[in-house]
Amino acid sequence: MSRIADSIPKHEAIMRLALERGFFFPASEIYSDSPAGFWDYGPLGVSLKRKFIELWRRELVRRDNMLEIDGAQVLSKNVFIASGHLKSFVDPIAKCPRCKSVYRIDKLIEETVGLHIPERLDLNQIQEIVREKNIRCPKCSGELTEFSYFNMMFKVEVGATGVDAYLRPETCQSIFVDFLRLFKTMRCKLPIGFAQIGKSFRNEISPRQGLLRMREFYQAEIEVFFNPKKANELPKAEPLMDYLLRLRPLDSDKVLDVTCREALEKKLISSKLVAYYLALIQQFYEKAGIPREKIRLRQLGEDEKAFYAVEAWDLEVETSLGWIELVACNNRGDYDLGGHQRLSGHEMTVLDDGEKVLPHVFELSMGIDRSIYCILETAYSIVDGRNVLRINPELAPIHVAVLPLVSREPLVGKAREIYDLLRLDYDVVYDESGSIGRRYARQDEVGTPYCITIDNQTLIDDTVTIRYRDTTHQFRIEVSKLHEFLLRNFKIS
Repeated sequence: MSRIADSIPKHEAIMRLALERGFFFPASEIYSDSPAGFWDYGPLGVSLKRKFIELWRRELVRRDNMLEIDGAQVLSKNVFIASGHLKSFVDPIAKCPRCKSVYRIDKLIEETVGLHIPERLDLNQIQEIVREKNIRCPKCSGELTEFSYFNMMFKVEVGATGVDAYLRPETCQSIFVDFLRLFKTMRCKLPIGFAQIGKSFRNEISPRQGLLRMREFYQAEIEVFFNPKKANELPKAEPLMDYLLRLRPLDSDKVLDVTCREALEKKLISSKLVAYYLALIQQFYEKAGIPREKIRLRQLGEDEKAFYAVEAWDLEVETSLGWIELVACNNRGDYDLGGHQRLSGHEMTVLDDGEKVLPHVFELSMGIDRSIYCILETAYSIVDGRNVLRINPELAPIHVAVLPLVSREPLVGKAREIYDLLRLDYDVVYDESGSIGRRYARQDEVGTPYCITIDNQTLIDDTVTIRYRDTTHQFRIEVSKLHEFLLRNFKIS
């Protein structure tokens, strides 16, 4: 069992726990030339990620009758010409000629002097700030030069002739390119949501902070296609109109708790459709175990919005590292279908009640890896010098641990029998090593909600002790009722 002192920063504690217990760890870590920004998931991380995705499918995809696809990770160069990524998917960089270091200069300015650099600020203006503030190379104090823009896409050559293509920097382009075929073959009507889970790739200049800034990462993307003339005609939104959103609009320096209805009346949000999907995504994170007071939907101004967005909200979660963006909620207008229509020559319009419409798009673009980090940090606490992950039981990597009180027969045989009874339906571990107290602590550390202890009383009346992680409360239950108990506490997809 790992013991982590209260004095260690929370981010460092989570990273240490993740490494020691195999949630996630650097890829190719046995080699010194391993590039930064690539991470492997171990068994506990895989289990947590899988359950997070299952929750996403249940609470968003199935709840809203969306359709899910699985698109290719390598796409045509023309896809990214049409999408604007070849031209606009760039970060500003500067180089130090003395030590040859390269920096993402907007982030270096922010970290050095606390000045936030808007996304679309001109390179000459950035250079002027560097001179004005005398910002130099953090490694050798050399002068920063060679300011330029760096495109973050990974280029690949396909086939023997080396045709140019790119690893996708976001999962949504497959949905846009495939939209017309999907709409027709699935006999869709507007509005309709398409979803996709998969890996995206961004050649980040300075990947850091573990799962928060990676070069290869998982996204869960939802693209909702709708008729802009009918964005306020959405009957399914009515049950959520009195749900309290936590909005931080542009003109406010604090979070406002307002209902979807009030947000529409006050024109904080452009349409009922947008309000509905913002409510769905906030509800999702509450169900994932993030306290609502740690969630906000922050509106982005013109200097922060992505190049394709006409309206943008970031769902952010408060952590020890500050507010972290987990979901980009963008009204993309007709930017994407319009761009692909122009370049490909394929018409992207569809019929909606007899009217020819080029659909607009509202997206919920979720970072899975950073969501998992935030869930771990929110759940993490230290109790009597022990690590405890009070994670939502549904997302716990291990549902239940089966523990014989002592490592000898006939308790071991009975414990193995109970383990076999449960393991096909739940994520179960068996542990007979060490004192029962140490075994409880090991399970608390990885977030296991329930421990089942087999003792001498079990041999008499076929009952076991169940211990709950968050309160350490214990009670006895008949072995025949274990399935019923666990079914009440877990929704197994």
